Amino acid sequence: MEYYRQSTDDVLKSVESTEKNGLTKEEAKKRLERDGYNEIADKEKVPTWKLFLETFKDPMVVVLLVAAGVQLILGEVVESIIIFIVLILNSVISVVQTKKAESSLDALRDMSAPEAKVIRDGTNQTIEARELVKGDIVLLEAGDYIPADGRVLESGSLKVNEGMLTGESEAVEKNIETIKNEEALGDRVNMVFSSSLVVYGRGTFVVTGTAEDTEIGKIANLISTAEEKQTPLQRKLEAFSKKLGVAILILSILIFAIQAARIWLGDETVDTTSAILEALMFAVAVAVAAIPEALSAIVTIVLSVGTNKMAKEHAIIRKLPAVETLGSASVICTDKTGTLTQNKMTVTDYFVPGDDHEALPDNPEDWDKVEKMLVNIMVLCNDSYINNEQKEVGDPTEVALINFANKNNKDYDEIRDMYPREAELPFDSDRKLMSTVHTIDKERVMLTKGGPDVMFNRAGYVFQYGKEVPITDELRNKFESANEEFSKQALRVLAYGYKRLANEKKTIDEKDERDLVLVGLTAMIDPPREEVYASIEEAKKAGIKTVMITGDHKTTAQAIGRDIGLMEEGDIALTGQELDDLSDEELTEKLEHISVYARVSPENKIRIVRAWQRKDKVTSMTGDGVNDAPALKQADIGVAMGSGTDVAKDASAMILTDDNFVSIVNAVGVGRTVYDNIKKAISYLFAGNLGAIIAILYAVIFGLPNPFTALQLLFINLVNDSLPAIALGMEKREPDIMSRKPRKIDEGLFAGGTMRAIITRGLLIGIAVIISMYIGFGYSTEMGVAMAFTTLILSRTLQTFAARSNSQTVIGAGFFRNKYVLGAVAVGFLLYGLTILPFARDVFSIPADFGFNEWLIATGIAVASVVLMEIIKVISKRFDK
Repeated sequence: MEYYRQSTDDVLKSVESTEKNGLTKEEAKKRLERDGYNEIADKEKVPTWKLFLETFKDPMVVVLLVAAGVQLILGEVVESIIIFIVLILNSVISVVQTKKAESSLDALRDMSAPEAKVIRDGTNQTIEARELVKGDIVLLEAGDYIPADGRVLESGSLKVNEGMLTGESEAVEKNIETIKNEEALGDRVNMVFSSSLVVYGRGTFVVTGTAEDTEIGKIANLISTAEEKQTPLQRKLEAFSKKLGVAILILSILIFAIQAARIWLGDETVDTTSAILEALMFAVAVAVAAIPEALSAIVTIVLSVGTNKMAKEHAIIRKLPAVETLGSASVICTDKTGTLTQNKMTVTDYFVPGDDHEALPDNPEDWDKVEKMLVNIMVLCNDSYINNEQKEVGDPTEVALINFANKNNKDYDEIRDMYPREAELPFDSDRKLMSTVHTIDKERVMLTKGGPDVMFNRAGYVFQYGKEVPITDELRNKFESANEEFSKQALRVLAYGYKRLANEKKTIDEKDERDLVLVGLTAMIDPPREEVYASIEEAKKAGIKTVMITGDHKTTAQAIGRDIGLMEEGDIALTGQELDDLSDEELTEKLEHISVYARVSPENKIRIVRAWQRKDKVTSMTGDGVNDAPALKQADIGVAMGSGTDVAKDASAMILTDDNFVSIVNAVGVGRTVYDNIKKAISYLFAGNLGAIIAILYAVIFGLPNPFTALQLLFINLVNDSLPAIALGMEKREPDIMSRKPRKIDEGLFAGGTMRAIITRGLLIGIAVIISMYIGFGYSTEMGVAMAFTTLILSRTLQTFAARSNSQTVIGAGFFRNKYVLGAVAVGFLLYGLTILPFARDVFSIPADFGFNEWLIATGIAVASVVLMEIIKVISKRFDK
């Protein structure tokens, strides 16, 4: 049986200890040797050098390394160095991200208390917290971090903040009473948990769990076992890289074999060795031209641009691939407090007997006597205040009361200055009341606020229409009905009353809190953020399921869920215990109808995430506490709150600086745009490469001269494989981006019309190059090569315009909307222009008789190919409709 369900005597027997004397020094030493130190074990880390080498396992990287090595042997040093630099940079980025992810457990260890005050051998001692063992008696006071899990033996108004475990910000008052039923972690009020903070009072507890046996230790274990998920893009690029690498190797070997065979069987006067080396160089150049070696760098740059855009949406990205992952999210599991709500208790309604009161009049002078008395009690029987820096100080419930006065044009300070406090009886959990004494209208009056049930039982009168009248069953029923109505809406209700005192009475006690005059009730809640309603609706339109997971009570969570439109007809809410009672099969069956989870544990959260992932849904999880860290790590994208713990932030891929759900939905839009732009860059690269390969294969198959030299291919690669692709990564979002359904997890990289666009544009570029080559061959082989080179480099450059959208034409997308594309095209033409200058012609095999007319023909064919791309796009769009 759990310790919280046992009496203190039974727990002490179970751990073989005594409350008065604690353990002996010898017994503590034995237990320390048996159980080990009270600290979270360090996880064995993969050495940095090994992580670095593992990044070179990618098939495409292997092909590039081989190609770069061959180029180096053949004397092409510059091209080889560029390839090596790109690969090394990608490896460094990957290693840095991996090392960052390892910091979650380090942050968790840092939360442990350094020392503990214990009773050993009957005397009070201070020891290192790591030396605590099961059975130790630990003394607590305000300001202490709790060093281990344990059963409370003594509580002197002991209050503990367990927010890092439960997600709830309010401190929990501890007692020693045995709990009969099974309860969620946040309701085990006779237990204390490692790393939580004592905020009030004092107490004593017996240690029942250390190290991995504590709740925080269990979370550490969940973090270390949670799977690091590859993003959808990473998985697709990895799968595609393998296929592409093999295909290009075969293609290069085939081209080399055909050309080598022709050399061996051809003209005997040709220098065979030189020709073979030239054929090998050309085959390697084809491989380098076909592999977009800058793709990884381009993806990284586009993701970085997305990171900057997300930062403007209050979302800080810790791991670059998270940008794209968020864009493919189909489920967002979100916390309630502070994310969907304002994290600020607010009075939303009130009740006073008599006429219906919808709202206080704007002018306090127009308030009736009952309303004035209600506001006076709310402000005066209250310890909260707003300091000089305009920061609210005190219990959130009491802060809500003074804000209610201020909001209704009555400065709370003005009321307090008018009626200073003369005596008080502080709130305690047994009475559930607070009382203060003031002189109002020359009479000493005790003002009281507290729980409605307690106040109703202690009331003898009701303040109605400005008069004190004896309470009747009818009046009591009115108050009880109002309280019940507020409670159904999951509102927190407080009742208010007063009592006249004799002028000579200077102090008050519990006996005075009888025969109270009931004044009214207030109802409050942490209200939803106003902008959340529209964001929930936008998420629905985008095909994203929003699920609320909170440590709050079920009724409160349901009320908020219904209010903001998160819960629809047929949706249900579950508590953590109800979730535990479901088998995996039952959970899978009900999963899509469960919109709210309440009173959940860390194990519950990680189970919910895994259940969605089993359905192949890309899942986002938000959180701020230590208890959220395992689920944040397990999720496809973990989103930590900026106000949350370091442990949560370290386990996450993204941090929200404003803790706002709206920022998540906005970031989804950015993520979708980033993925769109990556696909645009990929389709641009592969369409251009395909055009070159079509022309080369055509020449090889029909025994024509090579349409390009090796150097031309490498130069085209340099001009066309970087700036234009990066410029496409800067495209603004397309109009329908948030009305599309989330991508399926198994959707190919070339789905959604991308493959069709690549093939169409590649064929047009290839045909344009072949036509241009034939025209040139009419003059000479050298002219054919020069014209093929010109048409390929310019058609690939101009293709940037067509690649901006698969559905919109360059005019529809806004010709001047992406200035980076205009710049990239201009640079492409400028770099090509360098190759036809007199001093460079020989280097790039452009003959002297290649003049303006030849350039005009080659350029005209290139332009025609791009115009055809746009025409086909318009026709395809009409057929798709």
